[in-house]
Amino acid sequence: MSMDSITVGGRRIGEGEPCYLIAEIGINHNGDVDTALKLIDKAVEHGFDAVKFQKRTVDVVFTPEDLDRPRESPFGTTNGDLKRGLEFGAAEYQEINLYCQKHGIQWFCSPWDEQSVDFLEPFAPACYKVASASLTDGGLLERIKSTGRPIILSTGMSTLEEIDLAVERLKGAELLLMHTTSTYPSKDDELNLSTIETLRARYGLPIGYSGHEVGVMPSVMAVVGFGACAVERHVTLDRSMWGSDQAASLEPRGMELLHRYTRMWPVVCGDGIKRVLETEIPIKAKLRRVG
Repeated sequence: MSMDSITVGGRRIGEGEPCYLIAEIGINHNGDVDTALKLIDKAVEHGFDAVKFQKRTVDVVFTPEDLDRPRESPFGTTNGDLKRGLEFGAAEYQEINLYCQKHGIQWFCSPWDEQSVDFLEPFAPACYKVASASLTDGGLLERIKSTGRPIILSTGMSTLEEIDLAVERLKGAELLLMHTTSTYPSKDDELNLSTIETLRARYGLPIGYSGHEVGVMPSVMAVVGFGACAVERHVTLDRSMWGSDQAASLEPRGMELLHRYTRMWPVVCGDGIKRVLETEIPIKAKLRRVG
């Protein structure tokens, strides 16, 4: 399989294109659609191309025993209370869909089960994202592929052999791979950004980066040092908010910097042709003593 770019909602993602920035809202909305809309506002304000959520059919993804497990949260005393409290339904996604259309930003989800794909299809999402945890779920991959939509596949906690099988299962789809380290937050020595080059050489596909580190610079380095054509980062209004993903998320200031630095790179990189600039000529005349 070889495809150097994919097109998501009319936006080409690949070499020579501006880095595609994904604001992973995920479950950082804490079950509150107003918080989700505020995060969409921040993504629009800071130049992101898309926002992303997660969708689970709770009783399919989790066993009854797991749902009954004691766990304190703002939603109750069991893990099931938490998982159901964080899950948006049709009304919330309809509001999100209309809000994103109004503000001109793409949105999509990581469905964790086949029923969630069926739930999302009526919204005609720009693409589907496969979470690292779902990379080995052959049934889910086949269901997503059957929609004909572009697919973004995260590769955290996966061996090359597991990625080989997933890529083979998705053969024929427009596919973008994301190098990922599935720790939250990730330490610098866990990021292994050079794997971006390994994946590109092995699969001949566009490669992006989904980061869970604290801060902005490793995500920028993925773009300027290794050619990542897309960057996904969890985003939050405030990292001190309640929730398991908040600490590995960018606050609005970090979102602003990620956009600024990734968009700066092709400008400062230039074309490599050494020339005397028109703006240098008067300075040359003033300062050069010989020649």
